[in-house]
Amino acid sequence: MMMDDFYALIMAGGGGTRLWPLSRRARPKQQLRLLGDRSLFQITVDRLLPLMPKDRIVVATIAEQVEALQQQAPMLPESSFLIEPAPRGTASVVGLGAIVLHQRHGDCVMACLPADHFIENENRFRECLMAAYEVAREGHLVTLGLTPTYPATGYGYIRYRESLGKYRDFEAFVAESFTEKPTTSLAEKYLAEGGYAWNSGMFIWRTEEILEEIELQMKDLHEGLNRIADGIGTPQETQTLEGVWQGLKSQTVDYGIMEGARRVAMIAADALGWCDIGGWSGLRDLLEEDEKGNLILAESVLAIDCEGTLVFQELPGEKERLIALLGVKDLILVDTGDAILVCPRDRAEEVRKLVQELKREGRDNYL
Repeated sequence: MMMDDFYALIMAGGGGTRLWPLSRRARPKQQLRLLGDRSLFQITVDRLLPLMPKDRIVVATIAEQVEALQQQAPMLPESSFLIEPAPRGTASVVGLGAIVLHQRHGDCVMACLPADHFIENENRFRECLMAAYEVAREGHLVTLGLTPTYPATGYGYIRYRESLGKYRDFEAFVAESFTEKPTTSLAEKYLAEGGYAWNSGMFIWRTEEILEEIELQMKDLHEGLNRIADGIGTPQETQTLEGVWQGLKSQTVDYGIMEGARRVAMIAADALGWCDIGGWSGLRDLLEEDEKGNLILAESVLAIDCEGTLVFQELPGEKERLIALLGVKDLILVDTGDAILVCPRDRAEEVRKLVQELKREGRDNYL
């Protein structure tokens, strides 16, 4: 099947607040080299290039990150970078990508992909995207779902029902409802009942279909996108974008669009080796722990009688600093030289609360 109308939107404007204090405004999560010599953003671009040419990859990010991302992916043309004037949530980012691609290429299929995911089986992932392309061409809004392995509260959940059939060895289902980041008791209930999948945050759809859904679910955003579209290619393009953007409400694509969307399909995307490195707990899913469940990512650590503890250290200077732990269990400790994070392992998803408090107090030097 020819897929010359298939494009990718990489969403790379987030701040990665759950990976604080390592992830900061000046060096957000997607620019970090957590898993080798390539950043998460570079890895995301790399796994798309065998599927589509570089001029069909679009990157949405904020102005402060454009230069760094361009340096990390010099093969992408300058026109590939869409600048969000300010953070306004993933619904606005998806809408901006859809309206720009629709203006440039007509009704095409776009894959919306976060820049901070790890996928071990890249060939299988590309096959999955091709299957999703076929489902999207039939008029569905497609999301990739994964079978839950534990009652995670950091992921959204998709309730699915009857099968739509097989596409390239992947089964597609009718997606009935979305639940964003449930409580532990609710997540346990979902696992016990079955028929639920983790929402990977990866979506594939025709630009015309998603713009129609935005019109139905978020009329203010749709009106703003139309004004942005009118300005594309004119001398007022940047001014129009910035003016409209400031008036948009911040909302996620899950809450703003998917919860009330029609004709949603879910592709069962197991066997990808997928992990959302959303926060510190995500590293535990990728890196090997010792026999006591500890994950030590630091040069100088003395640990006695410790279990289930993650230690990460990155010191800006050359002076070594010893981290000594005695009798601790299920702890996360992160030392970046100017800030130290200590929290229980089961509250790792709440680290963003510290970032919010730092913002409220005006302590921008730690953001």
